[in-house]
Parts: sequence; structure tokens; C-alpha cells
Amino acid sequence: MSDTTMQPSGSQGVSRRRFIAGTGSILGAAALVGHGTAAHAATVAQAAPIGDGAHVPALVIGTGYGGSVAALRLAQAGVDVQMIEMGMAWDTPGSDGKIFCNTTAPDYRSYWLRTKTKQPLSNFFGIPIDKDIPRYTGILDAEDFSGITVYQGRGVGGGSLVNGGMAVTPKRENFGAILPSVNPDEMYNTYYPRANAGLGSGLIDPAWFDTVDCYQFARVGRKQAGRSGFPFVFVPDVYDWDYMQREAAGTVPKSAVAGEILYGNNYGKKSLQKTYLAQAKSTGRVTISPLHRVTSVSPGSGGYTVVIEQLNTNGDVTATKTVTSDKVFFAAGSVGTSKLLVKLKATGALPNLNGEIGRGWGDNGNVMCGRANYLWDPTGKVQAAIPCGGIDNWNAGGAFAEVAPLPTGIETYASFYLSITKNPNRGTFSWNPAAGRVDLDWQTAWKQASIDMARTIFDKINATEGTIYRTDLFGAYKIWNDTLTYHPLGGAVLNKATDNYGRLYGYPGLYVIDGSLIPGNTSVNPFVTITALAERNIEKIIAADLA
Repeated sequence: MSDTTMQPSGSQGVSRRRFIAGTGSILGAAALVGHGTAAHAATVAQAAPIGDGAHVPALVIGTGYGGSVAALRLAQAGVDVQMIEMGMAWDTPGSDGKIFCNTTAPDYRSYWLRTKTKQPLSNFFGIPIDKDIPRYTGILDAEDFSGITVYQGRGVGGGSLVNGGMAVTPKRENFGAILPSVNPDEMYNTYYPRANAGLGSGLIDPAWFDTVDCYQFARVGRKQAGRSGFPFVFVPDVYDWDYMQREAAGTVPKSAVAGEILYGNNYGKKSLQKTYLAQAKSTGRVTISPLHRVTSVSPGSGGYTVVIEQLNTNGDVTATKTVTSDKVFFAAGSVGTSKLLVKLKATGALPNLNGEIGRGWGDNGNVMCGRANYLWDPTGKVQAAIPCGGIDNWNAGGAFAEVAPLPTGIETYASFYLSITKNPNRGTFSWNPAAGRVDLDWQTAWKQASIDMARTIFDKINATEGTIYRTDLFGAYKIWNDTLTYHPLGGAVLNKATDNYGRLYGYPGLYVIDGSLIPGNTSVNPFVTITALAERNIEKIIAADLA
């Protein structure tokens, strides 16, 4: 990958003084995070939730990457912001003293309103490993649609709570296919650097990587990629690498080195709670209401009328509130925003939304696989849960593969990968009036294109190494996990469902500012692009719409 992809970027000049000040304060926060205790995982103190009948200047639906950027920049511009979050605040330790449970021991905190886990790696040595859990508003939502399960973070911080933190900027030569209506110069000169600075992106120390036990799995991945002629590239992550070095040395509580990732990370990861949201709260202008779900947005006499349900930890509705807001920002993630807008258009709340609503949805080409190595290539019984590198065959084969950890606590002699591929298939969300829900038109068979692209890497590695695919990780004799995505994108595509800055056509004061703007693929892990696009769009919106 290019230097742009591999290197975290610093801040560049911006056009408005308040944005310079804001970015500088984020940089200061990013230098401090990651050194605390489990309680430090939630630096965002919670005020009283929004009240029935309230009027707010700006309401942001969701607290993920796009919503966090919008809230911070609006607050810095002097606007009071109310953020509505369906998930929990994740600021209270459980009986074990930790906020988040471990990947290898999922409990009530692990899944959103499920009574059984649905782990991406569902079998081990052919034995099913999912287990019964109490129903609870847990941190990871495995949302099932026809043909695919979409994994999403639930809580203040959204997807930043549950992803691997790989902060990858796409190669510039690929950008035209990602966001064709956006000027790449402004993204690569201003908004990608600003996003990487705000997120606290950083690279692993290559010398430490070469020697530490917990990255033996990644060194095997690098060696095998190289022997088959593929580039292995280090990629930035938002983990506190200094903290991880101390984890490995045994001088601080273990987090990534203890395998924490899928259900949250207690110590070293710089989630949005520690970066954008912490800065937003520090302005005194941002309030977050967790366990609240927006069900309706419609024009009203005082701006837009927003109906919100308050939930308890069983998922029951305990109150329904009606509030008004001058401006509403849809930032509930690709699936959440798309479902809500499709419902509002079909049911008459926002009937003038255009026909592009719900279209252009993709899975970022995600597929998973594992390979069985020989005894002389052990991958290590202790594996850091944070990926730090990948195998790049995008130009030749349409695939970029994370060399992913398999933190089981035992030696598996297995290499594990999450591939991002150039899958061209796109799904559509539509309203199902009989069932009263939004459905997604997606076919598992569409994943075959992704499998074929991923095989351009792994078939060659297997041939070179004399190894085989693992067939025991995703079900009986199943090589590929082709029924999931971690990277949902699209559904309210920029310059189609919205104008070129996320304004919803027909409704002044309504905006989309999350991953639903991106049409299905980013060629790499998407959250830096989501963040950078949000930085671009909110700057324009503040300058043009709030002047």
C-alpha cells in the first residue's frame, strides 16, 4: 500500500479558526488516552437524558464516527447538541470490576438482546462454541437479514467499541471509486489528516513487533505472504501502542494482550469515548441520552418533530418522548440510518425523500477464512487482539486481507484472516408493510465474488506452503464465513440520496453524516474514511447553513 495508507497523518491547515483550535485539543487528548484503568474506558460522563417536550438546536441520532464528529464541531461552533444513542453508556464496571467482558468468555454484556451468542467464528475443531446468555442490551449487535448478518457496536461510541481499530486511509488511486463526487485533494490534504489526528492513529514499533510473543501470528502471516510474493504492510491502529508494550511486559493490566476486542476493550484502545466524544463533552454543549431509540422524524411547527423511545436493559420501552429540533443529523450507522429513512419515507413521515433512499448498500466485500499451518509455524498461544498488518493484492486480485488474531489462549497452528474485497454487488433496503419492518435484499451467493478475490491470496499461499484451509471454524466443512459483514456501508449514498455534503433532498435541516453515505466499499477498513467525510461535510454545513 502507498505511504498515505501506511502512515498516520498529522493535522493540516484548515479554513476556520475554531476548527484549528478544536483539532489541536483533540491532539492533546489523543496523547493522553489509554493509560488509565477500566473506569477510564468511559471518559464521557452522563447527564440526565432528554426530556419529553424538549427543544434542541441540533439532534444527532447515533454516537459513532460520523455523529461524534458532527457533535464536536457543532459544539465548537457554539451550537447545543443532543445525541441519542440506542445502546448503553458503558461507564459502569460489572461484578468482575471490568466494563467489558473478554472475547473468550462472553456473558450478558456481550450481545444486543440475544439469548445465545452468535460469534463470527462459531466453531472450533468442529465443535460449536456459541452459548446461552441472559438477554441484555449488550455491546455487539449481530443483526440478521436475509443472507447476511451485520455486526454493529451498540453503545456510546458505536462501532469504535467493538472493531479492531485498524485506522487505514485508502490508497489515493482507489479513492475515485469510493467517493466519486468528492475532491480527493481536499480529502488527502485536509480531512484524512484531521481524522487521523482526531482518532489518535499510530503505527506499531516494527522493532518491538519483530520480537514480542503476542505478534508471532502476524510475523507468520508476513513471512508466508512474502514467500508467495505478496506485500505485507503495517497499518495504523487507534490502540495505545505504549500501553500494549507495558501489557506485554506485565507492568499494567492486560487488555489487547488478554484478547479483549470483540466485546469491548477495557484499557488501551482509543475508542470514540476517549477522543471525539470526550472533546465534545468538554465543550459543555453536548448531552448524550443512552438507551434511547429514535422512531420518527417529521416536519413540525418548531422545526422537526422527533419521537424517541427510552429502553431498559431488557430492551423494553419504558417511556416515549416527543421533542423538537431545528436540525437533525442521521448518524445511526449504515444500517440504522438506512432503515430509519426507508421507514420514514414509506410510512409518510418524510414522503419527499428521493428514490435513492435505501439503495447502494454493500458489505465492504468482507469474508473470513482460516488456514492450517505446519508444526514448525506456530502462531502463538498468546495473541494481541489488535491487528497491525495486512496482505495487499487489491490491484491484481481485488483483495486486502487483515492478518487477524485468533486469541484462544492455546496454540492453534492456524492463520486467520478478514478479507476486504472489491465485491460489486449492492443491496437495497425496502419497507415490508405486512411485517412492519425494513428488509434488506441481499443474497449469500453474491459473496462468491469476494471468495474468488480472497482466493487470489490464499490459494497461492497454500500452494507455496503446502498447507490447506481450515474447515472447522464456521460450521461443518465450511471454509469461508460468507454470511457476515463488519463493515456495512451505503443506503443513503452521497450525491444521490443526499446532496454532495449529506443534506437530504426536500428537507432543509436534515442531514446524513455516517457510513450510509459511502456506496458499499472503501477498499480498506472504513472508519477513517467515514470520519474524514464527516469532517468535510460538517465544516461545509456549519459554514453555509449556520452562518
